[in-house]
Amino acid sequence: MLLPKTKNLSPHQKGELVYYSFPAFDRVEGVRHGFSTRLGGVSEGIFASMNLSFTRGDDDKAVKENFDRFCNAIGVESENVVISAQTHTSNVKIVTAADCGRGITREKEYTDVDGLITNEPGVVLCTQYADCVPLFFVDPVKRVVATSHAGWRGTAAGIAAVTVEKMGEAFGCRPEDILAGIGPSIGHCCFEVDSPVYEAFTQVEVFDDTCYTDDGGGKYHIDLWQVNRRWLLKAGVPAANITVTDLCTRCHPDLFWSHRKTGNDRGSLAAFIAMVD
Repeated sequence: MLLPKTKNLSPHQKGELVYYSFPAFDRVEGVRHGFSTRLGGVSEGIFASMNLSFTRGDDDKAVKENFDRFCNAIGVESENVVISAQTHTSNVKIVTAADCGRGITREKEYTDVDGLITNEPGVVLCTQYADCVPLFFVDPVKRVVATSHAGWRGTAAGIAAVTVEKMGEAFGCRPEDILAGIGPSIGHCCFEVDSPVYEAFTQVEVFDDTCYTDDGGGKYHIDLWQVNRRWLLKAGVPAANITVTDLCTRCHPDLFWSHRKTGNDRGSLAAFIAMVD
């Protein structure tokens, strides 16, 4: 298929498998990362073809093969993947090699975790999506990586800033050293909400007139990319270190899974990041 134009991301194609990366991250030695699309897997039916979730009703063998294919494409080992346990919180967990395989080959043994951080080479962090905002982080100085899932609740709760703060507390990362990426997700163009969600955002300290448009009739379009960017800035990440996607998942449902487009009849996208020796 003809891929949409993007100024901020790098598309990669290996056979039928397509994924995206951040150019700034690609330049950091030893970083492996990528954000999946619907393309290049073996799942069938409503999950065709690259579904990266074991919890949507797809065949487990197909999902495992999808993980193997994607991990091979970005140069990591699928048995070292650690998957989050997302419930739209702002909870972020430090993981180690002892967690490898959780959520893919063995039980997670944790709940309510929307973000993952590690400083151990080879540990592959994975968060999952179908319109929510994927956040990627790398500190090339301390050699720390992270990924966090920001639905609208996590965005409002500032999981972007929480992740930066946790990287500092656990590993001494300085915000000015951190590179951050906001990945493909539902854009301002398509994220229409009603008054209760808008009112919730008005209580968020970084939310202002640049983060939404008022459509009248109690309807609003909120820019989750901008809210997350503003949280990162507040946490001390320099503007020059932040890459913001220009691809909306709802606008490109043939390329990305979009809950707003298909509801529950879908697979899941995933964000992966690891540091390797």
